[in-house]
Amino acid sequence: MLPLPPLSPAQTLVDHEPKKLSLTRRLVLLVMFCLAQFLDAFNNSALFSAIPALEVSMGMTESQSTWIISAFQLTFASFLLISGRISDVYNPKIAFIGGVSGLGVISLCAGFVDDTIPVIVLRALSGIASSMTIPSALTLLVNVFPDPLEQARAIGLFGGCGCVANVLGLMIGAMFVEWASYHWVFWFVAIVAVPVALACVFIIPPEISKTTDNLEPAAAKWKSLDLLGVSILTVALILFIFAVTSGSTDGWASAIVLVPLIVSILMVVGFFYWETLIPVDKAAIPPRTWFYHNFSILFAVALLPYLWWSTVFTIFTTLWQNVFEWSVISSAVHMFPIGVIAFAMSFTGSLSRIFSPKWIILTGLSFCMVATALLALGGGKPQDYWPYIFPAFALGSAGAMLTYTHTNIAIFQAAPSSMAGTVGAIFNGALQFGSAIGLAGASSIETSVEAIHGGSREYGGRAATFWFLFGVVSLQFISVSIFYDRSTDHIPQPKHGNPVNPVQLSTHFDEKLNEANMTMTVVNAKADLADLPV
Repeated sequence: MLPLPPLSPAQTLVDHEPKKLSLTRRLVLLVMFCLAQFLDAFNNSALFSAIPALEVSMGMTESQSTWIISAFQLTFASFLLISGRISDVYNPKIAFIGGVSGLGVISLCAGFVDDTIPVIVLRALSGIASSMTIPSALTLLVNVFPDPLEQARAIGLFGGCGCVANVLGLMIGAMFVEWASYHWVFWFVAIVAVPVALACVFIIPPEISKTTDNLEPAAAKWKSLDLLGVSILTVALILFIFAVTSGSTDGWASAIVLVPLIVSILMVVGFFYWETLIPVDKAAIPPRTWFYHNFSILFAVALLPYLWWSTVFTIFTTLWQNVFEWSVISSAVHMFPIGVIAFAMSFTGSLSRIFSPKWIILTGLSFCMVATALLALGGGKPQDYWPYIFPAFALGSAGAMLTYTHTNIAIFQAAPSSMAGTVGAIFNGALQFGSAIGLAGASSIETSVEAIHGGSREYGGRAATFWFLFGVVSLQFISVSIFYDRSTDHIPQPKHGNPVNPVQLSTHFDEKLNEANMTMTVVNAKADLADLPV
């Protein structure tokens, strides 16, 4: 009797290389994933141009109009982790299509609403739908492009589309407001999202949608979501982001800021303690995650890029429109260098296979330092655009995009591909948290300085904000210089369970496979004995 073939982990775990798709299909899938990233960024940036029209149309107060942006950021950042867990444990194709289609339907409804509270609620719901698209898209993307070089390029382009959307969103939103109405900002998202979702139903193949938990029954998958831990962290993040976004308007000493801030910090501590009590394969963020090589420092660096871009957008949009009295379209056009340079830098992903990501990230941070210093020294007059602002936009956007792209690539190489959804959630959560926390601090600094030095029509408060940002970038530069370890550059991703070596250690799933192999070995041995001649 012939021996039965042993079961192989390579046939069931996500870390094996799936059957390679055709180049055309892989490129079409990349376009679909990039469109989802584009829509998520556009959905936020386009409303910067529409907010003045929304305030007039709906009679909003300044604090209410702030929540048009903040409601999306709050739910988007808070629900990323549970979205990442769903993508890792269940089918990322379903999560991706559900998120994109949900975003389209919600945006369609938002375009017909003319009341403040319903619009804010729909913005919060669109943040939840958007949070479903990013981790699932990244999970699918790393499976479509398993080769490290191709994966680096794909991740770079994926991030570049988000940066381009930040600037094009301003321009497209401005054109809709100027020549149509703000309703088209919402309808544009629906027009793009719904066809993308329908197309992905047919073009995303099932073989790239497999997860590490395919061996588990449905009940075990449900337990693997770590619903208690994820719920604790989600509520904590909602409270934390609410506190920091409210601090600049309600005052940092007010109860509405201090109470949720303290409660959120205690809940975060409780979450990390809970993660140490449950099995590693059931934890939303296993404690060992932070001990993967360079993971913690890369998480810290991820706090910067969106902070830099958001600060620049916020300061110069209000300065140019409210002080210089430039039109909405003129202000958006002057921001265009940021998007062009960022998109160009998104093609540098392959450099991470030639140079250490450490040197590329440090180069990006040094560009940001020079750019931020230029913005702090000049920018308060219209004639400052070419000598100060334009070169700062070019250098700073190039630096922020280099930092974003190569931090994104490096953090995915630091962790197992089976955690792609969770890692994508952590990375994008860091981007949003950095933006929310930094903008709250920057807004407080600007308001405090303007109260003493000339008011909002003077540049002193904005300059002080840029010096604060310069300090943040400098701290990042020093941290990467000291703590980034180059010893693991350009080696394969670690497998399940080992934060140090890329050699796969035993896990819950491996034990099942080993037991199966042992059983088959015994069966084969008995069968061979039975075939011996008497």
